[in-house]
Amino acid sequence: LVRWKYKRYLEDYLGCIAAVDENVGRVLDYLDQAGLSKNTLVVYTSDQGFYLGDHGWFDKRFIYEESLRMPFLVRFPGVVPAASLNEDLVLNLDFAPTFLDLAGVPHPETFQGRSLRPFLLNEENSWRNAIYYHYYEYPCAHMTKRHYGLRTKRYKLAHFYQDIDAWELYDLKEDPREMKNVYSDPEYAPVVKELKEELSRLRTQFNDSQELDQKFLKGDLERNQRRRNQR
Repeated sequence: LVRWKYKRYLEDYLGCIAAVDENVGRVLDYLDQAGLSKNTLVVYTSDQGFYLGDHGWFDKRFIYEESLRMPFLVRFPGVVPAASLNEDLVLNLDFAPTFLDLAGVPHPETFQGRSLRPFLLNEENSWRNAIYYHYYEYPCAHMTKRHYGLRTKRYKLAHFYQDIDAWELYDLKEDPREMKNVYSDPEYAPVVKELKEELSRLRTQFNDSQELDQKFLKGDLERNQRRRNQR
């Protein structure tokens, strides 16, 4: 039964991907045929990635690569060279500032993202060296433990908390599939220290705190109790 369900799940998933691919092609063909391509920025992206059995999981929500990563493809003829690749760390928070910037519209100071215009137009810029992640919807339907962390180009540090206290560190260069937690390895002690300092800085930057965690936890518990009462 498990094998049958997994096969059906993958068939549905891959069928969906094929349909998306076909219809994105139809949109691009139309832009070409209508003579709009050179004046149109096309961005292909999605929600977070998805586990297809990786790490024994399906769905998403964990900080591990399979669900942390998102597709981000751009077509902008005459501006962005075809088949070019950028490996800087960007976030979906950057999308809105980017679109507004390219349209010549200022974005509110409250936006936490940054415009990707320098990458698209090959302009000089200074950029972030780490991205921040926080999942706090527990206990709830998906039952994924609360955790926060950061990812640099080489490392990922995560802290699982609330009713547990567990740290994980992955060297993505040596272990791209994140199968070996090296947090307690003495060789990585300097890396842990440096990343924890950066993690603290990012939590301050995004105004994330234990007090805020408790606020969300209280709200989740109250919602769960209301659901139980309604049943």
